Parts: sequence; structure tokens; C-alpha cells
Amino acid sequence: MDTWNPSSWRNKPILQQPEYPQQSDLQAVESQLRELPPLVFIDEVQELTKQLARVTEGNAFLLQGGDCAESFADFNTLNIQDTCKVILQMAVVLTFAGSCPVVKVGRLAGQFAKPRSADTETVDGVALPSYRGDMVNDIAFTAAARIPDPQRLIRAYHQSAATLNLLRAFTKGGLADLHQVHQWNLEFVKGSPLGNQYQNLADRIGEALAFMEACGVTLKDTPSIRETTVYTSHEALLLNYEEALTRRDEMAGDWYDCSAHMLWIGERTHQLDKAHIEFARGIKNPIGIKIGPSIDSDELLRLIDALNPSNEPGRLTIIVRMGDRIADTLPLLIRTVEREGRKVMWSSDPMHGNTITTSHGIKTRSFDKILEEVRNFFEIQNSEGTYAGGIHCEMTGQNVTECTGGAQGITEKELTDKYFTYCDPRLNANQALELAFLLSAFLKKARAGKKVS
Repeated sequence: MDTWNPSSWRNKPILQQPEYPQQSDLQAVESQLRELPPLVFIDEVQELTKQLARVTEGNAFLLQGGDCAESFADFNTLNIQDTCKVILQMAVVLTFAGSCPVVKVGRLAGQFAKPRSADTETVDGVALPSYRGDMVNDIAFTAAARIPDPQRLIRAYHQSAATLNLLRAFTKGGLADLHQVHQWNLEFVKGSPLGNQYQNLADRIGEALAFMEACGVTLKDTPSIRETTVYTSHEALLLNYEEALTRRDEMAGDWYDCSAHMLWIGERTHQLDKAHIEFARGIKNPIGIKIGPSIDSDELLRLIDALNPSNEPGRLTIIVRMGDRIADTLPLLIRTVEREGRKVMWSSDPMHGNTITTSHGIKTRSFDKILEEVRNFFEIQNSEGTYAGGIHCEMTGQNVTECTGGAQGITEKELTDKYFTYCDPRLNANQALELAFLLSAFLKKARAGKKVS
């Protein structure tokens, strides 16, 4: 760590970066970002680390979810509010039905950039640079739109600031009040069987609150009843942006990336000898590392030691994305990490390992396959005697038709009805709520020490 500084990543090879036409324009934007206020505050990041330490120790559960990739065009108050509602709904289900405190982290206020499997994409014989997220270029398939523009970093910063303002207002200003849970049902959830199931749960919560108040427990001014905290996270992909928003805690001398409370490193960029791990190892934020079925035990241990050399609970989350190969790969990894005494939190990303393309060329995910990976994740953790600490999913409060299946029974033919994603398919609010109810049963059994079936 003696050789680390916020720009030491520049001395390492780097992957998944846009090629800006003029480096001087990028440098000017970096300078501007360095002068802007932090998006999140150091004490908030420190509090999240404490909360994630509780998860690591088996005393809470991490719910991490939100948009696949935020966009400039879809930015409005209603979309942010609906996504916030879905997170709150899922958290209420997990807390009440699963009998477990929930740490809420959104893929919000910074998730504008995406790694790509290829540098170019071809449509009707025309090849152009890949769309890498609104933070980099535009989704329109024209040569001009696909040119990376560093000014988009500034726009992403300001949209993130506005999103955080709304998020804080919603969670501290009454939307999160448990007395209002009856009002959290989104319109298209109300008419479904899941809507009725959620209403029943809301009624039970209302009865519990009324009972406590009747017993003389004053709840009106109790912060834990009236408000909550939703932290923010995104993939630390564009390191120019991340470095520019990194600030030093003058009291302790530690560095924090103040673009978000939590950052994660994706599977495509977690090479030990490259720039993204170099940057992540030096910041004090909680860090996630996504792993797929190709990783081996030795590589995982070296990543853990690079990112969490002090073996601090709450510092490092291993986000597992393995699809149908999870049963063949995850048990050995868990045994190795446990044998070596590494303190990490295990979370399931059941989305990315289950992405398929239909015969009509539409990317989708099957709700049944998503649920199957979550079930396997819990079963493996239970059988290994470890704790399934979290879920990481791509979802939206919009009434989209991007993932097939679920209680709504969305078919491949219906995908084009409301397919709005800029990148990967997302669960809609109904599917996300259904996942929460199913997940709460797994969680409750796991916390009771029972085998999940």
C-alpha cells in the first residue's frame, strides 16, 4: 500500500476503456470533476462497511439491485421513485418474512458504463464502435453517436447528484415509513396474485405496528420505523471518473472513492496485474468482485488478499455469477476461502450467467433459471456451513417485458411489448417482488440452520 495513490492505476495495463479522440479534452473533464463536491460522504461509506460486516457475520442480508445501465433519456423523478419503491418492497418482504435485517444498496446514481464483449458491433454489414453506456457514447447506431465524448462524464455526475438528492428525500421524507406500506404497491402489481400476497404482508405489518402502539410503544418519531437508508453502488469501470472523485480522509489519511458508497469490479476487469484491481485495492469503500465459473481457487485467494489484506469483515463481497455451472464450481471455492480463514461476504448474481438470445435476436433471461441459480446458491452455502449473504440483481420499477416467466408468465412473443433496456434485460417490479418472496423462504430456513429445499 506504500506505493498506492489514486493515480497509480495509470501505470498498469487497462481493459474495457473507450478511445477518446482527444486526450486533452478528457484531461480537462478530469480536472473539472476533481473540483466538484463528492457525491457521497465518507461517514456514509464507513457506516455501510459496518453494515456489511454484520452481513459477513451472518446477522443481516444484502439486497443490491437496480438498473442494468442508467440512461440520460429515462432520467425522471417517477422512474427513480418506482425503483426506490421496488427496493423498499423487496426489503420489507425479506425483513418481515425472512426475519432478517436488510442492507439496501441500489445500482443507482452512477451505473452508466458497461463492459462489452467486443469493441465493435455490426448491423446490416455496418461496423461501429460498441455502445458502452451513456457515460461514454450514445446508443443510436450512427458513426457520430458512437464517438466517446468525455463531456458525458460531467453529465453523469450531475444526474447522479440529482438521483442521490431524490433518493435521500424519498427514504428520509416519508416514503419509507412502514405505516405507508399499503401505498407502496405499484399500479401493475396491485391486480396480480403477488399484489394480494404483498397486501396481506402489509396488513400483518400494520397490525404489528398497531399492537406496539396500543402497548404504549411510541413509534411516530422512531427513525427506524419512519425512514431508512438506500446506499448507492456501480461498477468501477471508467477509472478516470473514479479517480477524479476520490477524496482523502484528512483525519485518518485513508482514500475513499466518493462517486458511490460501494464499488464493484466486473469479471472482465478483475485481473490481478491490471488497472482496476490496482485502483480498488487502495480505496476504503466496500468492494465487490464478480466471479464466474472460469475462476480457480488460487486466483480467488490472490484477489481476496489484494483487495482485503487486513481481512476486514465488510470490506469485500464475492458476487457469484455462474449460471448452471454453479454446483460444479462454487463449493471448492468456498472450501478454499474458509480453510484459509478469509472473511468475505458471499452474494448471488443470478442474472448474468443466465442471459440468452432468442431466435429473434432478443436478449432475455428466464425467471425460472434465475430462481434456480438462487436456490443452488443457498443450498451450496448451507451444505458448506457458510452464509448466503446477499442478492445482486438487475431490476426496474417500470412495467417492462424483458425477462420471461414469473407469475406474470411473460413469453418470448411478449418480450417486444415493453422492451426498453439499453443493455441487459431486467426484472420488472412484479418479478422482483416475486423473487423477494421466494428468497425470503430460503433466507428464513438458512438462518434457522435448516436445509433449503
